[in-house]
Amino acid sequence: MVLRAFVFPGQGAQTIGMGKGFADAYPTAKAVFDEVDDALGQDLSGLIWDGDIADLTLTENAQPALMATSMAAMAALNAEGVEISAASFVAGHSLGEYSALCAAGSLSLADTARLLRIRGKAMQAAVPVGVGAMAALLGLDFATAQAVAAEAAQGEVCQAANDNDPGQVVVSGHKAAVERACEIAKGKGAKRAVILPVSAPFHCALMQPAADAMAAALADVTISAPNVPVVANVLASANSDTGAITNLLVQQVTGSVRWRESISYMAAEGVTEIYEIGAGKALSGMIRRIDREIACKAVNTPEDVVAVAAELKG
Repeated sequence: MVLRAFVFPGQGAQTIGMGKGFADAYPTAKAVFDEVDDALGQDLSGLIWDGDIADLTLTENAQPALMATSMAAMAALNAEGVEISAASFVAGHSLGEYSALCAAGSLSLADTARLLRIRGKAMQAAVPVGVGAMAALLGLDFATAQAVAAEAAQGEVCQAANDNDPGQVVVSGHKAAVERACEIAKGKGAKRAVILPVSAPFHCALMQPAADAMAAALADVTISAPNVPVVANVLASANSDTGAITNLLVQQVTGSVRWRESISYMAAEGVTEIYEIGAGKALSGMIRRIDREIACKAVNTPEDVVAVAAELKG
């Protein structure tokens, strides 16, 4: 039996026009965008399809927008007869974990949109602009990147934030510490060290105020048992315990996104096919670098939906 996983992208995948094809082709996909707009009291779909990329990239907009696009893709798949039960696992990169939980039935669509709006605002507000930074260290493994971050901290915050794939680890923290990490990384054999164009230092201890905000927000929502096990970023393994979901999402704000380990975990569990649901193809690239044995397909367009549905039902 073929085991599959559905995975959901994180911030950085946003583009103007994303999801429009789903909404035009599938009334149920259009209804996803309408429900998100209503939940937020904002014409977010108008911004996604016809707005300015600078506005869409604002964290408070990008997070619910990417989730809405992923859920519209899921609605399109559902319309073609592909249910979430076609997957043995779901997972998402950072904010994508909320999309995964929504797809698995743990969180309602409206609650997910509101949580991501709160998360985006709280993450942006946690650190004044210019105080923090993130950098991608290319060509270093996670253990070496952790050692680089520890050496660079010098009393400030510097953490290995995203373990994306065997050759890309992102560090996050105080700007000066991250800049030091870039220099140290080059001395330890990094091919490149690149400061990222992000608005805040995500997934490090500086995000604690945002973690506190999410703890409060999550206390007010109903969390149901997921229909499919959700591979949590901070665990890099599957969780179906509703009691743990809130804690895992709170920990995720300041903790590392263990993406490489999450994919390796699913592969070890027998997953051989992964579908990236929503905007972009960044996760597919990472997955190929993590495990070349896994077949990857991005579901970005109505044509992709029809092709995947034919495959899965065939």
